[in-house]
Amino acid sequence: MIREQIGSKIAQLRKEAGLSQRDLADKAGLTQNTIYKIENGKFSVGIDVLCKVTEALGKRLDII
Repeated sequence: MIREQIGSKIAQLRKEAGLSQRDLADKAGLTQNTIYKIENGKFSVGIDVLCKVTEALGKRLDII
């Protein structure tokens, strides 16, 4: 499922950046629980939230 793929990629990028879920949440202006749910595919993330997360990771969200 796409939610799990997105969550897995976010978790990978977060770990590569040396950030905890709390760190990423703070940088993105979200709660740690939201980051947890996104990373575990338990949250259908909207484009606005996904953009906040990718920007906090120093990445771009590319849309086809």
